[in-house]
Amino acid sequence: MRLFFFLLLTPDPVSFKGSIIRMILESGIFAKVILLILFFFSIISWGIIINKLRLFRKVETETKRFISIFRKSKTISEAYLACATLRRTPLSMMLESGFKETEMFSKKDSLDNPREKVWLTPEKKSEVVRMTLDRVGAEEINKLERNVVFLATTGNISPFLGLLGTVWGIMDSFASIGIRGSASLAVVAPGIAEALIATIFGLAVAIPGVIGYNYFNNRLKFVTSDIENFSLEFLSSAKKEGIL
Repeated sequence: MRLFFFLLLTPDPVSFKGSIIRMILESGIFAKVILLILFFFSIISWGIIINKLRLFRKVETETKRFISIFRKSKTISEAYLACATLRRTPLSMMLESGFKETEMFSKKDSLDNPREKVWLTPEKKSEVVRMTLDRVGAEEINKLERNVVFLATTGNISPFLGLLGTVWGIMDSFASIGIRGSASLAVVAPGIAEALIATIFGLAVAIPGVIGYNYFNNRLKFVTSDIENFSLEFLSSAKKEGIL
């Protein structure tokens, strides 16, 4: 039954493909340039979407493992060694930077020469570590955001490119009417078909771009929340151990 409705509602693929290719080949140079630009936008957008889907899936998986290991570890140094292989999650770089910062304070505080000691109160040390964690977290978010803005650009520009091709096709139809002195279907059909193709291609490129941009922005909010929570958790653990 499903196959019947599919065949009933789906046009003949051979005739559909042939008509689309024929209309594209018979369109003008300007329309072909618009379609070529939209094609490149589409290829790049889908490449970004596929790459980001894989990346965010790995980030989410490793973040869950990282948080589980960190909370089960007795000390920050133990967590640092246990999470050394989890490099996809932004929390890994934050742990590494925060751990090195606390290690630096501990080494300088243990020096015999008073001049080389770090004369900072625990509050000042916590503030320094917090700023380090915030800086590293922001850098990791910037890495995840890379190329996502192109999806927004695609979603904003593609409909206008399609509209430009649409207007050009309609102008071509009116020009044909003026030259031939007839408004028959044979005269206006090529320009209208050219206009519709540009509109369809523009929307087909824009819709995935907008969906992808909104989806990845939403995923970035969750990653940002994980980063902020881990920053507080790291500082809390460091204070409990007496490092800060």
